[in-house]
Amino acid sequence: MSNELLEKPIEYEVNGEEVKLTGNMVKQFLVSGNETVTDQEIVMFLQLAKYQKLNPFLKEVYLVKFKGKPAQNIVAKEAFMKRAENHPQYNGLKAGIIVQRGDELVKLTGAVSLPTDKLIGGWAKVYRKDRPEPAEIEIELREFTKGQATWNQMPKNMIRKTAIVNALREAFPETLGAMYTEDDKLPIQDSGTPKNVTPDPEKTKAIEDKLFKQDDEASELVEEVAQESLDLNYPDPNAQNFDREDVTPNDEDGDDYPF
Repeated sequence: MSNELLEKPIEYEVNGEEVKLTGNMVKQFLVSGNETVTDQEIVMFLQLAKYQKLNPFLKEVYLVKFKGKPAQNIVAKEAFMKRAENHPQYNGLKAGIIVQRGDELVKLTGAVSLPTDKLIGGWAKVYRKDRPEPAEIEIELREFTKGQATWNQMPKNMIRKTAIVNALREAFPETLGAMYTEDDKLPIQDSGTPKNVTPDPEKTKAIEDKLFKQDDEASELVEEVAQESLDLNYPDPNAQNFDREDVTPNDEDGDDYPF
């Protein structure tokens, strides 16, 4: 991307206010992390913000990139709520946490539990005016917690919010389907350690021997079938009605001999 394209602004409105962004503004002020973003990643961020009508200056969306990982366009949870509330079919929500109380799992509304309860996950229901049943989500804490300070300090509030985001996305896929918050990215990821793909000599030889053996057996079978076909083309000379004058070699070579 040339400097001219980085400096060319895109303009759109968010809640009646004009937002003007350039690639250079994103690169200088709206990127978090310890890795430099590419021009392509900046373009993707600009298009997401414009298409979804998100204001990065209000922290509704931001671009994050860490060393060794691709850039991520992160949308704030509050932006999900604003987008849902502006949808004409939105009809409210309920949300809470799931705890283990003794030998039972209990769904609680809100984010308050007993000191003896063990936090298991969160749940949320999102209602639409045009659907008889709500979009309902239940998620496990261990699949989303990243051990960060916020999750350590208020895990019940965080897992409840994450459940709300997932339920909103399921209820409004056409509006929220392409947007993800920071907590939507599962913490359990592939370490990226290269796998050893060096062939095992013994296994390779065993496979080759097996293949060659199959080839030999197939060749022998082809020869047997060909010989049987050749024998069937000629009358039995020991038969009583055998006539040598009527014997015509059936050979594709075009000569008078079947070999």
